[in-house]
Order: sequence, then structure tokens, then C-alpha cells
Amino acid sequence: MKVRKSRSSLLFALPLIVAGTFAIDSAVLAARPPVMEQGIQFGDLQNGRVMVWSRSNRPARMMVEYALDEQFTHAKTVRGPYALPNTDYTAKQELAGLPLGKDVFVKVWFEDLTSARTKSAPVMGHFHTIGKNDNVHFVWGGDTAGQGFGINEAFGGMKIYEAMRQVKPQFFIHSGDNIYADGVIPASKTVENGQIWTNVVTPEVSKVAETQAEFRGRYKYNLLDTHVRAFNAEVPQIWQWDDHEVVNNWSDSKDLSADPRYTVKDVPLLVARAATAFQEFSAQRPNNALEPGRVYRKVSYGPLLDVFVLDMRSYRGPNTNNLQTEQSAETAFLGAEQVSWLEKGLKDSTAVWKVIAADMPIGLNISDDFVNNPPKLWEAVANGNDGPALGRELEMADLLGNIKANSIKNIVWLTADVHYAAAHYYDPAKAQSTNFNGFWEFIAGPLNAGSFGPNSTDATFGPQVVFYKAPPTGQSNLSPYAGLQFFGDVNIDKTSKAMTVDLKDINGDSVYSKTLVAE
Repeated sequence: MKVRKSRSSLLFALPLIVAGTFAIDSAVLAARPPVMEQGIQFGDLQNGRVMVWSRSNRPARMMVEYALDEQFTHAKTVRGPYALPNTDYTAKQELAGLPLGKDVFVKVWFEDLTSARTKSAPVMGHFHTIGKNDNVHFVWGGDTAGQGFGINEAFGGMKIYEAMRQVKPQFFIHSGDNIYADGVIPASKTVENGQIWTNVVTPEVSKVAETQAEFRGRYKYNLLDTHVRAFNAEVPQIWQWDDHEVVNNWSDSKDLSADPRYTVKDVPLLVARAATAFQEFSAQRPNNALEPGRVYRKVSYGPLLDVFVLDMRSYRGPNTNNLQTEQSAETAFLGAEQVSWLEKGLKDSTAVWKVIAADMPIGLNISDDFVNNPPKLWEAVANGNDGPALGRELEMADLLGNIKANSIKNIVWLTADVHYAAAHYYDPAKAQSTNFNGFWEFIAGPLNAGSFGPNSTDATFGPQVVFYKAPPTGQSNLSPYAGLQFFGDVNIDKTSKAMTVDLKDINGDSVYSKTLVAE
């Protein structure tokens, strides 16, 4: 006879069934420790403080142990934050009160959230805190995994990250385009001279990023590279962002309605998802509650150096023909609040050198696809008219004039974006807008992307091209096979106070060097 259970008896049994399922899942989880597939990163090192970043593959708690020797004598352990689904299991913990001028050794692991507290295998790292008796040494560059050039294991992966690690810098500035969310990374592609470039691929890089998971997947993709993970475990980083973290050349004028690659046409929604992933996967120190997602900030390195990290993307007006005669919301590039912050910070700085880390160059003509969108639309500061300041140049002219009026010395601009190496001297004697003191701008990149350039210059601020290295005339978007991948290497001597800037290639060889004497 078939026995028919009442609805009430089924409801009574349901909690037991669910509880039993959870008990099985818990037991399975306890037997399998969390995994740290993306390794660790350090970020925003300054004044005896550093951020430690990592990611678990499931719910867990981040644990950090650190000491001043490799044997972890007198080690301290910090119980870090929980890694949960809302942050894609990423977590970051600040270490504070670190002694200056010391090597710090770090061990990171995750403990799962079962009663067994199963631990992941630890990941080790180390870095050096910069003391008052240290020289300052750092590297910079931008543009990672662009134009479909991802992790080519036959080529050796993202080799330039190993070249940067080998020079043993104290920190690294990533000048933007940490990812290329708007570009597909194919399994293979034909490049110059008929060569075949092959990539490691994942589902998230097979299309443009639109969902939250796809933006996160772009950062996880870069962390598949062994050179990137080894670099991250040794070199604290300063991240800034530019356009490709979201979509090419985005501003308030960006319109995706005719782009068949995107089903999400709302640029503000893409920006929100991109900014969330950027904050989750960078080791950046969170800003205060007034503007928690803010990217621009100052990072100090003792008496020799202050780094002013800019955000040339979030506060700009729309990309236009950039020829307005008066400043307005349309001509904003850094925006009034960020400009005011920068002017005050530069004036108050007591460091010998003030590096302005910019995500775009000042005097290069960078178009926003003007061939297909007449009249010409401009992506950066310059507008190609070679005359006195107009459009976004008005904001820059005011900033440079303020620096001159306050007699602020020893300012150097570092940037990337244009995918070649260059050294520019901005000379007021050769400018159309002359109210500024001469200064240097150095460009490095790409780090693992297509090589382009050189761009033409705009004469408004008198940029003199002292050096550049780019593809031969008539060639562009060359693969890393061509060797035209560059990073910048900066050394500040504690005794002479001189700053030496080298532009180095994918093998770590210097292609240009300039020593600047502190005023």
C-alpha cells in the first residue's frame, strides 16, 4: 500500500533535510582548505604603514603575520577582515607602526568559516619600508593586457613584470589601464611578420566586460601570470586608473548605443561596476567616508619624495572639440576640487621632489576617434591647435601658473597611456601660454599591450620631445614580440638629492637616462 505523507509531516521533515545538507557541506568544506589563487599584494606604502591584499576562493577570514626577519622572530599576527561574496572574496588589511628603513616579511593565509577553521596554505612576501637614511628607488608604467595581448606562456608570460622585479624597486606606480575591460583577449592572433601570438584565455576575457563578474574576472586574469604574482609579493604598489578599466575613452559624452559588443548601454552603470572591481582588486588604502571610492591621493616617502596621484577620469567633462574660451563644467579635466587639493598639497609639501603621477600626458594630441566623429573630439588636455590655452588647457594653465606663483620647485610628471617611451621638457620660452616654470614629463609603457606612437605635440605649453622610442613610421599595434615595451625606473640619491630617471625596455636595459639636479 502506498503511504501518503501529510503536508505537515513534510514540513516537519524539511529542516532535518536542510540541516543534514548543510552538515555535509560543512564537513566537505572543512576537509578542503581555502585556496589563494591570486597570491598577495602590498599597496600604498608610506610612513610605516602598508595595505596587504589577497583573495580567498570561498568565505574565510584573512590572517596576516609579519616580522623583521625571514625566521619570523617576534612575529605579530593580525586577524584581518572576512572575505565574503559581496567583495568576491577579496580582503585587505592595513599594517601600521612598522619601523622605517627595515625589511618586513609577511605571511598571509585564510581560515575558513567552519568550526574547524581550516587554513589555506600561506603565501609569503616581503618589502622594505623607506627610512630617512635610504635612497628612494621606484618604477612606474601602465597599460597591461591591452589590444588582445594577454598571457603568452610560450613568450614567457608578462616578462616586463619580472624585469621590473629584478631592479628591486621599493614601490611601483601603475599609471592606469590596469586592465582592458573593453577588449577581447583571443586564444591566438596573427601579428607583425606573420607571427602567431597565443594567449591563456578565460571566459571573462572572451568578451567586453559588462557584468560585475566580468570586470572582476579581468583582474583575476592578470593575476594568473606568475611574473605578476611574484612582483606583487615583493613590490608595494600605487594604482591609479584611466579609461580601459571601464570602456575606451569614457567621459560624459560616451555613447555605446551603436556599439554591438555591448548589451549594457548605460556608461554610468559600467563605471559603477568597474569602480567596484577596481577598489576590490587593488591594494589601495580606502579613502575616508566622505568619498570612499576616491582615487586621487598623496603618498609620502620621507624627506625626499611626495607622490601626488591624480584621477584624470572621474571628474572630467565630456570629450569635445576642446576649444572653449572660458572654463566651465564642460572644460573640467581634474575638476576644481582635485585641482585645489593638488595646489594646496604641492604648496605644503616639504619633500625635495614632488612627483605628479598622471594617467595621461599634458602636451600630446590624443584623439577620441575623431576620424569617425567629426568635429574632432579630444581625449586628453591638448586640442591640437598649437595656440594659447583653450578648453581643458585653461585648467592646466591655471594649475601651472599657481605652481609658478608659489615658487614650488622640483616637480616631475610621470605618466603612461600612449604605449611608447618618451621624455618631454615643457619650455615656457617655446610655449604659447608662458606663465609657468619649465618642467619634465616622462612617459613609460606599455607593460604588456600593443605598441603605438609617437603622438604629435601641441605647442600650447611648449613640449620639447627630448627622446622617444616607438614603432617605426607606418607601423602600429606591434606585439610584445617587437620588444617595444617600457617601464620607468627612478632613483633619488639621499646625499646629492639628484633624481635619475631611466626608461627601460622589456629586458631591463636602459634606452634613455636623465639626471635632474634638485633646485
